[in-house]
Amino acid sequence: MSTRVGGKIRFGVILSLNRSSFIDLENEATSCERLGYYAIWLTDHFFPLYGAPSMPRFECWTSLSAMASVTKNLRLGTLVLCNSYREPSVLAKMASTLDNISNGRLEFGIGAGWYEAEYRAYGIPFEKVSVRIFRLKEGVKVIKKMWTEEKPRFEGRYYMIRDAFCNPKPVQKPHPPIWIGGSGEKLLLKVVAELADGCNVASWGKPEDFKHKIAILEKHCLAVGRDIDEIQKSWAGSVLIAETEEKVKERIQRYVQMRLQRLRETGRSAMNSTEYQLKPSIAGTPEQCIEKINDYVNAGATHFMLNFPTEKLLDDLQIFAKQVIPYFK
Repeated sequence: MSTRVGGKIRFGVILSLNRSSFIDLENEATSCERLGYYAIWLTDHFFPLYGAPSMPRFECWTSLSAMASVTKNLRLGTLVLCNSYREPSVLAKMASTLDNISNGRLEFGIGAGWYEAEYRAYGIPFEKVSVRIFRLKEGVKVIKKMWTEEKPRFEGRYYMIRDAFCNPKPVQKPHPPIWIGGSGEKLLLKVVAELADGCNVASWGKPEDFKHKIAILEKHCLAVGRDIDEIQKSWAGSVLIAETEEKVKERIQRYVQMRLQRLRETGRSAMNSTEYQLKPSIAGTPEQCIEKINDYVNAGATHFMLNFPTEKLLDDLQIFAKQVIPYFK
């Protein structure tokens, strides 16, 4: 058993919106709350990333609003909203409303956007990455102003608001936590250092990859005169958990086959994927999962946003909640 790492570690669950039954999503959310998870997180895509784009998928924001009505304490997060898909001024109003509906439970995650096929399909201009990041930076400034100022005004290169009233203000003061997600080290992490309360560093790989991203973030924080400890750091990724090592091996085999199939569907070669990308970074018995989570905590992670790729989600949620989470309390 590894040494227990100090500090408050929080665990949330990424729930899939790829489904045709909304009742199942409600049941999963209420189960997460009952089992003591800190948050649920929904991704912001209009159709599935893998498989046929015509497959059923619910929209992120409206789904999250519905989750507010069936839960009482669970934090409600977006992992992450695409800044390009909605005007920041409108998004600020939507988020303030959701924070009021949920009595202050919104975790506001936003990013620059990346999925070109989705942009093209929905008629949204897909600009180069630097422009998308600069737009994100201005967008977050607009949102913060609308959440905190009575008569917010802003005039930038990409966005402008004049007396964009946003009442009622969010319940959370000074505003809901702003998470910025992405992987760009030069521009994106600089925006995180300047404006974010939390960072999903988009490192789905090994602990050393995560640690590298945090080191880059710390350099940006030093450059802008900010204490990196003011920023929460999250790891997002898949978790396979089972009571025995034999069952773990079976699950890993099925997971790898699924990943290979997805690579084929997207036209990518498995030869270009490292072993740790094909296999989940956290997999094992509860004891083994604790060991691997501690590696990420030692690398700087304070939050975990977990995807359980299994047909028996509720069973896995329970095993993890009962045998892993208590170790970190």
